[in-house]
Amino acid sequence: MNFVLDASVTLSWCFTDEHTPETNALLADSLNRDIYVPGLWSLEIGNILLLGLKKHRISSAGMTEFLSLLDSLEISTDPSTASRAFHQILSLAQEHYLTTCDAAYLELAMRMGLPLATKDKVLRRACKKLQVPLVF
Repeated sequence: MNFVLDASVTLSWCFTDEHTPETNALLADSLNRDIYVPGLWSLEIGNILLLGLKKHRISSAGMTEFLSLLDSLEISTDPSTASRAFHQILSLAQEHYLTTCDAAYLELAMRMGLPLATKDKVLRRACKKLQVPLVF
């Protein structure tokens, strides 16, 4: 099953206190799947990793190891996130009380007809309302 991956699940693969059986199983299964992310994903992941480094949740070596793990996955970045930001994404964010970042994941999943992997409760609620499948 190919899917859209959000930052909450991505970072659960990095920080041990955020692991769940579902996210661990998805990571193990992701080596054979195509994964899609909106254009903001790498910046969002980078910011959270830097914050984790600052707060001593991760070491520089740990960050390098995690980035190598991400490099080993088939992750495709959507090139049209920015062009959809002020229309489709902003509209979804406003309608479903999401951040524009979270709405970007939802918009991509809807457009591609793929399930979304997220741990975010508000985003999961919007998916259910819009009948967007969830990975778990």
